[in-house]
Amino acid sequence: MTMTAEAPATSPFERIGGHPVLRAITDRFYDLMDQDPAYAELRAMHAPDLLEMRASLPLFLAGWAGGPRDWFEANPGKCMMSAHGSFRINAATAGQWSEAMRRALAETDVADREIADAMADVLDRMAKGMARD
Repeated sequence: MTMTAEAPATSPFERIGGHPVLRAITDRFYDLMDQDPAYAELRAMHAPDLLEMRASLPLFLAGWAGGPRDWFEANPGKCMMSAHGSFRINAATAGQWSEAMRRALAETDVADREIADAMADVLDRMAKGMARD
């Protein structure tokens, strides 16, 4: 009987499509926030120029999903709760964030739809866990 080595497990970062896909998801997310009135309250919480956030979020998502940890190395000791501590996040804005991210994930061509849906579920719980009302 011959034993074959199993292929190494791939991370969610690799399964979704890596940096290019995370950038596309992030761009879609911020486009939705900018263009869809359903996210007006969420949009109002952010700076007028979203360029810095568009650069930062895909790096966070990469490290969070098991890819390169550049964001975490550049922000030692920071987590999503501490990064958003100054924002007055309520159930409505947390829901808007979650819905926009879920839409961005659904509307982006990803390499693995199952992992994108799982990420949407976890990010939904993370966003709603930040609500302070």
